[in-house]
Amino acid sequence: MRECDAREVARRGVAALVQAAGVRVAHEAHQMLGNLYGRRICVLVGPGLNGADGRAAASTLRARGSHVDVVSVDHQPRNFRGFDLVIDAAFGLGCSRPYLAPDVASGTLVLAVDLPSGVDADTGAVLGRPLQANVTLALGALKYAHFDGVAAAYCGEVRFASIGIDAPLDNALIEDSDLDTYVAMQHDDHKWTHAISVLAGSSRMPGAAALVCAGALSAGASMVRLESKGEIAAVVTLPVEVVRARGPEVDPRSRCVVAGPGLGNKAGSWLRERLDDTSLATVFDADALRMDLVTMRRHAPRVLTPHRGEFERMSASTLGSNRITAVRELAQSTHCIVLLKGPTTIIADPEGHVRVVTSGTPTLASAGTGDVLSGMIGAAIARGHHPLEAASLSAHLHGRASARLGTFETASSLAGAVREELKSRMRIL
Repeated sequence: MRECDAREVARRGVAALVQAAGVRVAHEAHQMLGNLYGRRICVLVGPGLNGADGRAAASTLRARGSHVDVVSVDHQPRNFRGFDLVIDAAFGLGCSRPYLAPDVASGTLVLAVDLPSGVDADTGAVLGRPLQANVTLALGALKYAHFDGVAAAYCGEVRFASIGIDAPLDNALIEDSDLDTYVAMQHDDHKWTHAISVLAGSSRMPGAAALVCAGALSAGASMVRLESKGEIAAVVTLPVEVVRARGPEVDPRSRCVVAGPGLGNKAGSWLRERLDDTSLATVFDADALRMDLVTMRRHAPRVLTPHRGEFERMSASTLGSNRITAVRELAQSTHCIVLLKGPTTIIADPEGHVRVVTSGTPTLASAGTGDVLSGMIGAAIARGHHPLEAASLSAHLHGRASARLGTFETASSLAGAVREELKSRMRIL
């Protein structure tokens, strides 16, 4: 990234880049505060380009009616009090030594410019005591520290701001605007247009099937056909729209298959019988995340959705600090799209393209939310999205929907939140 910065400085000049960055930082401050007039803002600046970005933002914010104090790191107080927003423009990408950030009063928002000062951009290591950000504005491109290593926890929500720098991870961050065409209705759609088949649920884990189906329906599947391993109707209530199927063949009129949740770890032969003859795109989750299953159908598009433990089992290695490299390697070795679930979700395809989702909330750290996600991905594929984009957009929507829920709400509430999140984005072509 430093090389990309240097190329743009040589091409466009420092002043143009700094001005572009300052405008984007001021815009993000406006987004966080809702309005700028009369708001108290402190901009913490350092000696380098990050500090210059902060000063440019301060100038724009003053012009819009904010009361702005610019404070140098050389003279920073022990704490910040009386501000609505603190903008951390101390070091960003250029931090190479331990830095002790001031304390910030409870309730004060913090916006980090590029990176929270006090983290190593390349490794994600913490250098001293960084300022905990509510939002980190990634300028020009994402950096590994935004989602790998200890530093990622200090970034808060990562948002991307293009300032014209072409970098390796440019356009990798999924944003709200990307959801605008998640569900586009066609006038000639019918029930089979976006149908999916679900292979999920057993008498021991019947709820997983209901959650997958609910997730698929909330994300726009026009029909959901469900086959479970054993009878589940007596112990769980399925959405009334779900059609019960009887295998072993997957209906070829479906556009996608979602396989695995709630089947149990002895369902290998049962799944193999149903998946062996289909060429449909397939989402593998939970009990279907087995190398013998995901590698037997290399002719069909496949999406794998492991959490950390499942990922380590499939890759036969411990997941280290560089999750992007690990996800890329598993995608390449399996020839699949791989979505690694976590506080920051990483998605990669076999060609090395990467997507990053930072919209997740702690609400998703509960049983069953991943089942909802797998159904959503299946629905997105059925609606015509490329599997990489289907996985990425669904994960972002999944995170946004979780923010609508209370802290202790469960997965059964999530599908309804997905539907509400999508209502304002749907359009008819």
